[in-house]
Amino acid sequence: MSSDVKQDNRRRGRKKGRNIKPAVLSEIRLLLGETPRRPDLLIEILHRIQDRMGYISVDHIAALAQEMDLSSAHIFEVASFYHHFDLVKQGQTPPPPLTIRVCDSISCNLAGAETLISDLQASLGHGIRLQRVPCVGRCQEAPLAVIGREPIPQADPAKVMQRLEASDGEPELPDYLDYKGYQNGGGYELLKRIEADDGNGSHPTQLSVEHVIQCLEDSNLRGLGGAGFPAGRKWRILREQPAPRLLAVNIDEGEPGTFKDRYYLERDPHRFLEGTLIAARVVGISEIYIYLRDEYAAIHRLLERELKALQSNPPCPLPPIHLRRGAGAYICGEESAMIESIEGKRGMPRQRPPYVAQVGLFGRPTLEHNMETLYWVRELLERGADWFAQQGRNGRHGLRSFSVSGRVNQPGVHLAPAGITMRELIDEYCGGMPQGHELYGYFPGGASGGILPASLADVPLDFDTLQPYDCFIGSAAIIVLSQHDSARDAALNAMRFFAHESCGQCTPCRVGTEKAVALMQQGEWDKDLLQELSSVMIDASICGLGQAAPNPMLSVLKYFPQELEHGE
Repeated sequence: MSSDVKQDNRRRGRKKGRNIKPAVLSEIRLLLGETPRRPDLLIEILHRIQDRMGYISVDHIAALAQEMDLSSAHIFEVASFYHHFDLVKQGQTPPPPLTIRVCDSISCNLAGAETLISDLQASLGHGIRLQRVPCVGRCQEAPLAVIGREPIPQADPAKVMQRLEASDGEPELPDYLDYKGYQNGGGYELLKRIEADDGNGSHPTQLSVEHVIQCLEDSNLRGLGGAGFPAGRKWRILREQPAPRLLAVNIDEGEPGTFKDRYYLERDPHRFLEGTLIAARVVGISEIYIYLRDEYAAIHRLLERELKALQSNPPCPLPPIHLRRGAGAYICGEESAMIESIEGKRGMPRQRPPYVAQVGLFGRPTLEHNMETLYWVRELLERGADWFAQQGRNGRHGLRSFSVSGRVNQPGVHLAPAGITMRELIDEYCGGMPQGHELYGYFPGGASGGILPASLADVPLDFDTLQPYDCFIGSAAIIVLSQHDSARDAALNAMRFFAHESCGQCTPCRVGTEKAVALMQQGEWDKDLLQELSSVMIDASICGLGQAAPNPMLSVLKYFPQELEHGE
C-alpha cells in the first residue's frame, strides 16, 4: 500500500470537527445540569448559553454538539436562524455586555424612532451596543427602547440614559391576578365540571364534551391569531384524530402593530390557562406546549411562576404543560414554523398537506390555537353562546380585541363590537386623533393587512369584510396614519420588515421581498414591475409571509397614487 493511501486512511479515521476544549465542555455541562439532552430542547439550551454568556461561540457549539450528540453544523444552522442568538466565530470579538434595542417598525417609526436612534448613537459610550429591531409588541408605548430585556416606554435619550444608571436589564413583573386570586373569583371551577370523556353529562353540574363544542360553534368564535378558523369546528376535527393528540399555543405575536395577547396575559393569565386546559380536556390532549415570543420576558417569568403554582396544587388532574421560548423569528407565528421551532429546529414552514391537525408536533395530531382564542373559552361557557353572538355592529357578531397604535389620543387594546368601523373605533374608543391630525389612512390588520384610505373608514372591521378592498383584518392590529404621514413610507417600512423576517426557504419570498425593497426605495416606482413581482410572490410563496408581504405596497398603488406622482 502506498504512503499516500496510508495517509489518506489515517485522515479518514480521524474525528472530524472542531477540537473540544475541556474547560468549555465542563462549563456547558455545569450550565445544563440535569436538563435532558433531547434535540427538541436545543433552542431552550441555546437560550441558557446566550443568557449566561451574552453570546454563543464556536467553542460553545462544538462542546454542545458533543454533549447532545448532534452535529456542530446542525446546531449552528439552528442558532444562526434566530435573531436573538449572538454567534461569535473564531477571531471575532464578542458583543458588549449590554445591548439597547430600539424598535423601528411602523408605529415606533411614526413616533420618532429614527430620531431616537440617531440621538442614542451620538450619546452612548463604549461598551454598549445599539441595535435596530423589528416590532417588540409594545406599539401603544412608541417609541420603544429596550435595555437588556427591560422595555422603556415613550423612550427619549434622557429617559434611556437615566434608566441606564439603575437598570439591571430585567423587566418588572406586571400587577396581575395570581393563582390564588383567580381561584377566589371562581377560577377553574368550570374546568372541574367538564367531563374527561364524551359522556352524557348526567350529573347536574357536569358539562358534556358535546355541550362545550356546541357552545363554541353556536357563538361562532373564530381563531383570533389571524386566520379566523372556527374554534368549535377545529376542536371537533381534532377529536376525530388518533391519540395521542397534542396542543400547541401560539403566543409569538410578532405582527407589527399587534400586542393584544401581551395585554391579556399581563392581567389575567389564568383565564387563558383555564381555557387551554378546557380545550385539552374536551379534545383529549396528552401534552400542552406554550410557545411565547422572547420579547415578552416579564410574561415568561410570570407564566413560569403561575404554572408552578398551578401544578403544585392542581384543581384536577392536569396534562404536562411545557413553556417554550421563541428566539426572535416572526415566521414562527406561522403554525407549522412554530411547531418546527418547538421541536428544536429552524422555524421553516412546512408544505401542506398534511395539515398540523393530522401530522403536527412530533408527528402527532395537533390542536394549534392563538392565546386569545383560548382566553375567551371560560367566559363563553359561563355566559353562553348567545351573549357573544349578540355583540357586534353592522350585521357582524361577536367582540374583537383591537390593538390600536399610531395617531390616536388613546392607543392600546380596545375590546369593541365586531363590525365597528374605523371612524367609530377612533371616536368612541380611542379618544379621537391628536390636535392637528386628520385621518389619512390605516392598517386594518398589522403590517401584512394592507392600507386603507380615510375614504374607507366606514367599512365594518371584521373577518371577511375587507377582502373586497384587497385587505384583511388578521389579528385586528390597527395602525392609524394622519395627513402628516406617508402611506408610501409606511409600506416601505413594512416591506423592509418582511425582507428581514423571511425565513429564506422559498425564492419568491426571499428574493421577492429584497427586490421589492430595492424598487420601493427608488424615487419613482416601476409600477408594472412591482405588480408583476407581487403576483409571483402571492402565487408561489410557501406561506402567508410571502403571500401577504406585497399587500401594503399594492394598497399604495391602488389607494394612494398621488404619493407616487413625480417620484415623491
